Amino acid sequence: MASRITVIGAGIFGLSCAWELTRRGASVRVIEAARIGAGSSGGTVGALAPHAPENWNPKKQMQLDALVAAEDWWDEVARAGGVDPGYARTGRIQPADPGDRGRIEARIAAAAGNWPTGFDMRLTSAPEAALVPDSPGGLWLVDNLTARLAPRRACAALAAAVRAAGGEIVEEAGPQHPDRTGPAIWATGAPGLAALGADLGRPMGGGVKGQSALLRPHADPEALAQAPQVFAEGVHIVPHADGTVAVGSTSERDVADTTTDAQLDALIARAQAICPALAGAEVVDRWAGIRPRALSRAPLIGPWPGRPGHLVANGGFKIGLAMAPVAAALLADLLEGRDRIPDGFRPD
Repeated sequence: MASRITVIGAGIFGLSCAWELTRRGASVRVIEAARIGAGSSGGTVGALAPHAPENWNPKKQMQLDALVAAEDWWDEVARAGGVDPGYARTGRIQPADPGDRGRIEARIAAAAGNWPTGFDMRLTSAPEAALVPDSPGGLWLVDNLTARLAPRRACAALAAAVRAAGGEIVEEAGPQHPDRTGPAIWATGAPGLAALGADLGRPMGGGVKGQSALLRPHADPEALAQAPQVFAEGVHIVPHADGTVAVGSTSERDVADTTTDAQLDALIARAQAICPALAGAEVVDRWAGIRPRALSRAPLIGPWPGRPGHLVANGGFKIGLAMAPVAAALLADLLEGRDRIPDGFRPD
């Protein structure tokens, strides 16, 4: 591995790469155009939820590996820098339709076949949780693999770990352009996808606007801190350790700006209808940002074609928080001479 490596971008992908390289002994300098977590990594939701376990493929396996390893990885980050990233494996609860029982049981069987021992899905008619979504059929699907992070705290924890290990992070550096000498890792979100596409002469993906909110319900904060997250009607409802509950997110392909609007108001109302315990909760934070979505919908990890020494870590979209540690490990391995990157993730 090169003795000095530059990482451009201090979001979850860039900081995870910086930490993985630093912990392996590399000298790392992170250059950030604005501030740590300024882009899509500065949201509020933090759901680390698995893909549906049926129709298994390399992307699902890669995400599963990341989810299983996440607890130890984030624990090491917290110990190294002294900042809690808000990680907890609290599980997930979803309303289930008894009329769809055959498909649900097939999903449970697929989880049993594809997930490691100790992780499973099951049906219950008596969930015990601080937040329980309405289920007209009286059944809920629960799993014990799903986890959560507090995105902003996770970025702060990574930055603290990198700095504690001797890495450098430069903020407010302005936009960088891929003309520097390598080795360099480009983790620059939606603008990075545009730059990669312009360089290769073909579209590589783009930005999708997301909006989310943090609510402070009237429920017991300690009970909420350990409550499983809810997924229903396409809405993620994620309790965090500080007693807040994140609600998100929208997925808007026509990106006009990064301000919150009536679509977020509608999302909050939908979440409160799904979980009546959220009714009357104070809205303590509203967020909007642009998430990088690769055309393949899988993260782009690997060499920047035609630019020796330059690597790409981008396209996390909705699963970037979960995939960042394994993406970082793949790039660190590549820099050490071991290429384990699946073909479907390479920028070429």
